[in-house]
Amino acid sequence: MRRGPLHRFPGSERACGLALGVAADLLLADPRRGHPVAGFGRLAAGLERRLYADSRRAGAAYTAALVAGAVAAGMAGERLVGSRVLPTAVATWAVLGGTSLVREGAALGRSLEQGDLEAARARIPHLCARDPALLDAAGMARAGVESLAENTSDAVVAPLFWGAVAGVPGLLGYRAVNTLDAMVGYRSPRYTRFGWASARLDDLANLAPARLAAVLTAAAAPLVGGRPGAAVTAWRRDAREHPSPNAGPVEAAAAGALGVRLGGRTEYPYGAEDRPSLGRGPAPVPADLVRAARLSRAVGLLAAGVAVAVALLRR
Repeated sequence: MRRGPLHRFPGSERACGLALGVAADLLLADPRRGHPVAGFGRLAAGLERRLYADSRRAGAAYTAALVAGAVAAGMAGERLVGSRVLPTAVATWAVLGGTSLVREGAALGRSLEQGDLEAARARIPHLCARDPALLDAAGMARAGVESLAENTSDAVVAPLFWGAVAGVPGLLGYRAVNTLDAMVGYRSPRYTRFGWASARLDDLANLAPARLAAVLTAAAAPLVGGRPGAAVTAWRRDAREHPSPNAGPVEAAAAGALGVRLGGRTEYPYGAEDRPSLGRGPAPVPADLVRAARLSRAVGLLAAGVAVAVALLRR
């Protein structure tokens, strides 16, 4: 197929597509209906009903089939279109969740500030998998800050990282991995074995992006009244205590940047976990949620700049 003028400059098509996709997310956020990620989730749920067995082997086959399918779709999309700009832009917009994440976090903070716990509990499932009925105002504030930090890495930094490194196949493949982890990567009786492959693959895919997100969180700390040094100190001191190898760095860095203390007893539908303390400040209050949303936006914009630069430098 005939190539456009950007083809003469290695990496420029991918960089331009990433920038356009980020701009589309900023302007349009997630589509209210027909979201491609939701469609993938329905496909994954249907395949789970067919392949489910209480074994790691069945779970690995399930994960491999869906992730390979997403990567193959990305490769086909890049080859069918003469330029990489359009498929990269569309894929980037489809997999990013930064604007919707920031809006939900800020809205949760406003509901808590107004004392509207019913509205706040209705928003909690949009941010995390915790049971809102078991959370008071303080618990929802903490859950919101932790989820904003982790999801900024998962839904913004990591997709942009893989888009810069591997183009549309990287964008779609990563989103498939992360979606499967959110669906089956739990330590529940049903998914302890079946979801093992999805959870471990998600850990691997987020290993580098989570550290990048922690670095960018420290860099953005002054924008929310924090200090980069405090974010780095909390990351180095506390992250290793977290049960997740990737949530630990980003949540600890966010705690240091915001000057709050995260962690403690965490209620999930499948049971409760006692999380270590991250940070040395007071527990989050509703106003900290609004600050965390601003921090998430800043980290996302910094990640977009890094991704575009990396795409330009890659040949």
